[in-house]
Amino acid sequence: MKKYFASGIAAAVLAVVPAMVSAGEITLYSGRGEALVGELVKQFQSETGVKVNARFGSTSEMATLLKEEGARSPADVFWGQEAGSLITLAPEFAPLPASVNAGIAAPFRNEANSWVATSARTRTLVYSKERVKEAELPLSVKDLTDPKFKGRVAWAPTNGSFQAFITAFRAIEGEATAKAWLQAMKANGAKAYRNNGTQIEGIANGEVDFGLVNNYYLGRYTARDANYPVAQGHFRAGDLGNLALVAGVGIMASSDNKADAQKFVDFLISKGAQDFITQKGNEYAVIPGIASPPTLEPYGTLLEITPKVDIAALADLDGTLKLLREVGLL
Repeated sequence: MKKYFASGIAAAVLAVVPAMVSAGEITLYSGRGEALVGELVKQFQSETGVKVNARFGSTSEMATLLKEEGARSPADVFWGQEAGSLITLAPEFAPLPASVNAGIAAPFRNEANSWVATSARTRTLVYSKERVKEAELPLSVKDLTDPKFKGRVAWAPTNGSFQAFITAFRAIEGEATAKAWLQAMKANGAKAYRNNGTQIEGIANGEVDFGLVNNYYLGRYTARDANYPVAQGHFRAGDLGNLALVAGVGIMASSDNKADAQKFVDFLISKGAQDFITQKGNEYAVIPGIASPPTLEPYGTLLEITPKVDIAALADLDGTLKLLREVGLL
């Protein structure tokens, strides 16, 4: 670890803030976007003096790169957007102290302690306030194959969270049922969009009436315009369309600076970082006692509506990608 020595006034300042006395360096491979988490990374650097060399990309890109690089990878930490990549990479992670996961809410806890959840989000249904009546809202994500929804539904087959949803669909309902649903949605004219945000914009622009997105996206639009013409809801309790997904972080076994990497992990599940994630990122905190903004369902409602899915069931992303190619969605 590099050490820096200060003199005069600078030394006096550092004496008041002991965390800044020593400054190490870690390399972060992040599947979480810079626009979303860049401020948190800067805050960590400011509080600890540990420099973070961050490489941003999609979760699947970063996970694939880590697999290709193996023990030669410069990465110390991997921060993924979905559990499938974390489970796949678990053999490449160093074990975390048992205390790390002990403080995580039970539904999001990784009992194996190879990685730890940093936030949670749910899959939701967004819809047009202007063109959709409440009585028309589907009770299940499976209902969207009904002819009355023909050409009116948006989805994003290339999006990682959608792919995690399909992985859970396959695990719970079986391969044949998942494939049949995808084919029926495609036949019913579901319109492919690049990501969650463009689905919401497509609804606002009158291109479609419904979309399947993560819970935190709509809040970004309503924060700028309280009268934004898109609303958000959920399916009936326990429906797969309400799937809860976790983002999480792990330390690479090949890291030569596990001490500072552990500081970063501890920081992400600290009260301050968790409060930032839920207030600024509109995602659910994974530790108790964090107040949620009004744009999120109450925590009790989250637990009530979320289907029971073993996080380990989300590991087979390759099988999902294969299925999406077979159906012609990739």
